[in-house]
Amino acid sequence: MEEQIYILTMLVANKPSVTSRVTGLFSGRGYNMESICGAPTHEPEISRITIKTKATPDQFIEIQAQLNRLIDVIKLRDMTHDEKSVKREMALISVAVTPQNRTELIQVADIFNAKIVNAGSDSYIVEVTGTEDKVNAIIDLLRPLGIKKLTRSGVLALYRNLEESHKLPE
Repeated sequence: MEEQIYILTMLVANKPSVTSRVTGLFSGRGYNMESICGAPTHEPEISRITIKTKATPDQFIEIQAQLNRLIDVIKLRDMTHDEKSVKREMALISVAVTPQNRTELIQVADIFNAKIVNAGSDSYIVEVTGTEDKVNAIIDLLRPLGIKKLTRSGVLALYRNLEESHKLPE
C-alpha cells in the first residue's frame, strides 16, 4: 500500500514525559513524523499535540490504536481530510536583502500578507502564516532572492464550530 500524509491532533495531560512517550511510540515502531507541535491549551493541565505523519492506511490505523492506549492521551482526532477543521502553519524566513531585491522582497511579503518582523542591513526576516500550500508558495518565490535560514512550525489544527462560525478569507 502507498503511504499518504495524515494529520492527527490529540489532547493530552500536560505532564512531563507525555510528548516523549508519544514520539517514542513513533520511533519505536519505525513511523516517521513529518512535524510535531505541542503546547498547553487554555486549560493549563491539558496540552494539544498535532502530528503530521506519512504512513500506509494500515500503519495509520495502528498508530491511532497505539496512541489511544497511552494513559495520558485524553482525545485523539484524525484531521487529515476534515472540512470542519482549520489547519495552519507558520514560517520564519531569513532572506538576503540587497538594494536590487529589496522592493521585490517587500512585494512578495505583501502579496502573501506576510510580515517583515526584522530588518537588518543584509537580511530581512519574513513571518508568514497560512496553509501549507501558502507557506510553500512564498518559500518558492523567496528562494531565488537568497534564503539564509528557514524554520517552520509544522501544521496546527483545530475543529471549528460550524453553527457559530463563518469562513473568513485566508
